Amino acid sequence: MTDYIGEKQNFNGENTLDECKFTREKSEAIIQEISKVVVGQDDFIEKLVICLLTGGHVLIEGVPGLAKTLTSKVMSKVVKAAFKRVQFTPDLMPADIIGTKVFDAKKVEFYLKKGPLFTNIFLADEINRTPPKTQAALLEAMEERSISIDGETHKLEEPFMVLATQNPIEYEGTYPLPEAQVDRFLMKLLIDHIPQSVENELLKKFNTGFDSKKIDEENINTVCTYEDIKKCRKEIEKVLVKDEIINYITSITNATRNSPDLIMGASPRASISLLLTSKTYAAMQGRGYVIPEDIKELALPVLRHRILLKPEAGIDGMNNDDVIKSILSKIEVPR
Repeated sequence: MTDYIGEKQNFNGENTLDECKFTREKSEAIIQEISKVVVGQDDFIEKLVICLLTGGHVLIEGVPGLAKTLTSKVMSKVVKAAFKRVQFTPDLMPADIIGTKVFDAKKVEFYLKKGPLFTNIFLADEINRTPPKTQAALLEAMEERSISIDGETHKLEEPFMVLATQNPIEYEGTYPLPEAQVDRFLMKLLIDHIPQSVENELLKKFNTGFDSKKIDEENINTVCTYEDIKKCRKEIEKVLVKDEIINYITSITNATRNSPDLIMGASPRASISLLLTSKTYAAMQGRGYVIPEDIKELALPVLRHRILLKPEAGIDGMNNDDVIKSILSKIEVPR
């Protein structure tokens, strides 16, 4: 079998540096523009862009104050997408998100009052603070890209992306997301505090007049449109995935199903997600083919929310990421 011999050559030894040139340039432009405002969260931003170009949703876990909302707002401006944010609370009802039919007394007819879910980028802030009935209102939109109200189905405009956040510290009064819904998220991203040196730079920005509440006044350029995203996705579709890579992906997900540390392993949807995101990541590097390192880079965010740890493993100090890392270290890497 041919070796993976670097980014400038494909499996036939042909030059592939420009095979995904458009995707590479667009993704770099998006990341660079977001990074003008959001500092110190480079990996988080890159993974968000991967999900955007792949067409998936993101579950974000992190304590308050780490720029989750700010990043979402800035990304929507950079890609010229409509943005809506809803604070999820215990009294939030499904109609508050999807909308409802309202009677017009003058016209003597019902009309649709659209909810905030009719947008391009929807931020569900602290999604685990609302009851399961309201959480489930997102399911059809996430999976089918449509919303059903009173028997009528309404298609959502593309691009459509749900960004859901949850606080990993405060669990009192929360409603854990059901596994079926968690599995609909393409990635689960863990966002952490930035290093002190980077935080110093952040404070200098605020000291010179930056205000995250006045983001519309910042010099943020639109560097990508939906037409550009569609063009990127066409390039991504053509990214080559060898049978050995496919077998590498399924070997990893099958290992989670047989792990003695897990109650539940990753589903076939997880394998599909790992395949699609690895193609996007390869294209963002300007490569026309996937290599094992792409799979390793994305295994944690794609799989960590799709497996269920045994209580005894948790008592021993293990977490989901530890199990995935252990599996990756044992699976033979294709050469």
